[in-house]
Amino acid sequence: MGIFRRNRGRQRDGREVPRDDAFEFFSVHEGALFRRTVREAFAEHGLEVTLYAQHAADNTGRQFGLGNLAATCHHDDRGRRLWPQLIRRHISVLLRTLDGPSALDTMPAEQLLRRVYPRIVDSDLLDRGHFGYARPLTPGLCEVLALDLPDSVMLLNDESLEPLGGVHALRAQAVRNLRSLPVEGHEAVEQDDGQRFHVVMGDSFFTASRVLVLDELVQQVTGRPLGPDGALVAMPFRHQLVFHPIEDISVIASLGGIARYAAAGHEDAVGPVSPHLFWWRAGELVQLSELDEGTLTVTVGADFQDVLERLAEQAEGGREG
Repeated sequence: MGIFRRNRGRQRDGREVPRDDAFEFFSVHEGALFRRTVREAFAEHGLEVTLYAQHAADNTGRQFGLGNLAATCHHDDRGRRLWPQLIRRHISVLLRTLDGPSALDTMPAEQLLRRVYPRIVDSDLLDRGHFGYARPLTPGLCEVLALDLPDSVMLLNDESLEPLGGVHALRAQAVRNLRSLPVEGHEAVEQDDGQRFHVVMGDSFFTASRVLVLDELVQQVTGRPLGPDGALVAMPFRHQLVFHPIEDISVIASLGGIARYAAAGHEDAVGPVSPHLFWWRAGELVQLSELDEGTLTVTVGADFQDVLERLAEQAEGGREG
């Protein structure tokens, strides 16, 4: 699994043709083809839906978001010929999950506990009336609990928690499960301008959630403990976590590199988490980057500025010595 995008194949329209209003990575023609195929896939299950720019709706009022499915099609390097297969599989799993019995009713409690993990999500996507327990991490992001089921990932709402032992015991189990996940893929990036960072990748929906145990992950990946200044970190989408341990003046070159990497990786990702760069220290996250109408800026507060100045002084002292 590489960190850089590969060729999209000859079956995709070029960037010079008009783009789809909702999914800019599609051309207008590709967007129409995608939505038509979605409608046909629902119809094969006897369900007539109305297609909107970013979701489908059936006659009972259920809405089905299309963003992740569109991104899945976009990222598949085999081109448009595989879209019907990808779409039919996605919708089949979706409807089977929605219409079938809940895992909470059919799966033994001990199995459920082995499948629970913390999941980092965009706060704006949650209905706080049903996820009152959600733990804020930083403005725009919060932590919820989820079940990793064979065909889907199920977010647990307030009502789901009590039969499983309540939020505190369940979160402790979820973090233990998170710690036990293997590192599926890792690449160390080094650029000529001094940028250095690590990218952890995986098929697990909880790869980005490993920021919650970052100190242990860094030790596992690099063989070295994380220092007291923490790390730069980014979670562009659910299958990727980027970090740079803050140890020396290379952090300055890496600031902009990770910020750009996170913004680009988030833009058209499956399961986007955040386009921003963060400073992780002792389990706390501080946002360092901003995106305003496509313009990326990195801004550091007084505490982080103190760290940068101290590392710069140490580097200068080392050169003089």
